[in-house]
Amino acid sequence: MKALRFSRSLPRFAAARVAGAVQPGGGARVGPLALVEASEPAEPGPGWHRVRPILAGICGSDLATVAGKSSRYFEPIVSFPFVPGHEIVGTTDDGARVVVEPVLGCAAREIAPPCPACAGGSTGRCEHLTLGHLKPGLQTGYCADTGGGWSTALVAHASQLHAVPEALSDEAAVMVEPAACAVHAALRAQVPGGGLVTVLGAGTLGLCTVAALRRFTLPGTIIAGAKHPDQQREARRLGADVAVVPGEVRRAVRRAARCLTVGERLSGGADVVLDCVGNAASIQEALALTRPGGRVVLVGMPGPERLDLAPLWQREIELVGAYAYGTEELPDGRRVRTFDLAFELAAAADLGRLVSARYPLERYREAIEHAATAGSRGAVKIVFQPVVGKEKRR
Repeated sequence: MKALRFSRSLPRFAAARVAGAVQPGGGARVGPLALVEASEPAEPGPGWHRVRPILAGICGSDLATVAGKSSRYFEPIVSFPFVPGHEIVGTTDDGARVVVEPVLGCAAREIAPPCPACAGGSTGRCEHLTLGHLKPGLQTGYCADTGGGWSTALVAHASQLHAVPEALSDEAAVMVEPAACAVHAALRAQVPGGGLVTVLGAGTLGLCTVAALRRFTLPGTIIAGAKHPDQQREARRLGADVAVVPGEVRRAVRRAARCLTVGERLSGGADVVLDCVGNAASIQEALALTRPGGRVVLVGMPGPERLDLAPLWQREIELVGAYAYGTEELPDGRRVRTFDLAFELAAAADLGRLVSARYPLERYREAIEHAATAGSRGAVKIVFQPVVGKEKRR
């Protein structure tokens, strides 16, 4: 099979970090990622299926990995060499079209009894990511045994597979995984009815988060910070009441909250801020925008950052993470799998239109550079189409 394989190489990792700092996406040209011919991964046991990707997305966490910017925190829960790609729509060998739920929790690892998190439906919090009959890996796309979406074949456990409705396009289906992350974040936000909500960042995750907030919560006003005009228009389409450039977000929140500016922060602010960027500047801005007693949800994947946490302490702001998915509790008390809600969102919000360009694996350097500069080029989601010419469901 063809696969983009990421190997453990400290010199190439360092070279990618330098190249990525010079040119967004430049790490793909000198780093540990390479197109290879490899054997298809073996099915680890009963209940596993071979999946052949139709489309596979390029995620922000993938870009951080390729650019040498990912945190060393992940080293114990990743195994090398791995094939990236966890946003996947593909077909099984029996012809079923499926989306992969990538977390490799207790069910996939055949661990019984499951850890408390998996038993309670919070598979994203699994305690056993290094155990069982699989090599370490927090998700498909970071585990040497399973393969990943940036290839022509991978393996997935039955518990990870979701049938794609006939009416849903491949483009919408490949958006289900990032939509699930956004749904989980929107529900973690615990938005008060009629509350003021701010979303920082309008890439794939930020836009999906706006859509999820509008569909599954009851905000009064959603303010989105988006760098580019195309992102601002899309944020409004998906449910933002206000979409402005990042430099204008503080003013927009101040007006909506009817509060004052005190130094580098607001006297009041938003009830909830969802940070879909995940760097020091965005987290600091989120703290400055959140009212005393409010909540900041860290949605974008951070790395090592230096932060002044005085406002977190003095204003008693809650800072919570939002990673992955599992089972959600809706405001009406129903418990629903996150991916079921994500399928609903992908269809209702027409998320397939966010897929802006498709690339064969052979053009991976170009694809990654496009993904790293998507916003400035009027694009959102860049995907691989591992088998070029294969008919796609539209």
